[in-house]
Amino acid sequence: MRCTLCNSETILYSEIQNKKYCKCTTCDGILLHTSHFLSVVAEKERYELHQNDVTDSGYQNFVYPIIEQVQNDYSSNHKGLDFGSGSNSVITYLLNNNKYHISTYDPFFDINDDALKKKYDYIVCCEVMEHFYSPSKEFKLLHSILLPNGALYCKTNLYDSSIDFKTWWYKNDTTHVFFYSSKTLHWIKEKFQFKSLEITDNFIVLRKE
Repeated sequence: MRCTLCNSETILYSEIQNKKYCKCTTCDGILLHTSHFLSVVAEKERYELHQNDVTDSGYQNFVYPIIEQVQNDYSSNHKGLDFGSGSNSVITYLLNNNKYHISTYDPFFDINDDALKKKYDYIVCCEVMEHFYSPSKEFKLLHSILLPNGALYCKTNLYDSSIDFKTWWYKNDTTHVFFYSSKTLHWIKEKFQFKSLEITDNFIVLRKE
C-alpha cells in the first residue's frame, strides 16, 4: 500500500493477530493496512465506549500541557479550535472556564462544518492524529485554517526504535491507524511548511509562518 501521509512506498513492518502494519520508506510513519480499517459505524461505536468526565482530575492532568501552552502563547482574545473534540472535551471545558473562546469540531459527535471554514490563532488536536485515515488531507486542512503565526498543538504517543512494536499497547486500539516518529513529524513540518516543530515527550507543537 502507499503511505497515507506522503504517498510513498511502504514495506511490511509487522503482522500481529492477522493484522498487517506497514512502514513508510520516506516519512517513517507506521500504518495499519487499510484492509483492517473499521467501518464508520464500528468506529463510532468504539468511541462511544469512552468515558470522558471533564471534571476527572486524571483526565485534566493528562491534557494540562496543552492548556498550559495555550495560556502561555495566547490570551482569551485569541480564537481556537478543538479539532477532534469528541463527545465531551476536557480541553474545551477548561479553556472555557478561563474565558477562552474555542470552537469545536468532531467528525462523529460535533459535525460543525462551519468551524472548518474559519481561521484560528491556535488549534488543539489531542489524541486525534493517530486516528487519521488520511493524514495528508487532515494536516493540509489544519495548516490552511491556522492564521499566520498560529500554532497547532498535538498529543499522541510517538514510536521509536526503543519500543517493541509487537507488545506496544498503543497499537491495540482498533481505531489507531497511523503512528508517528520524530522523523515523521519533521517530514510534516517541511511538507506543510510549518516554521518550527517542538517535541516534548508526546506533546507536539507545530508553528506556522
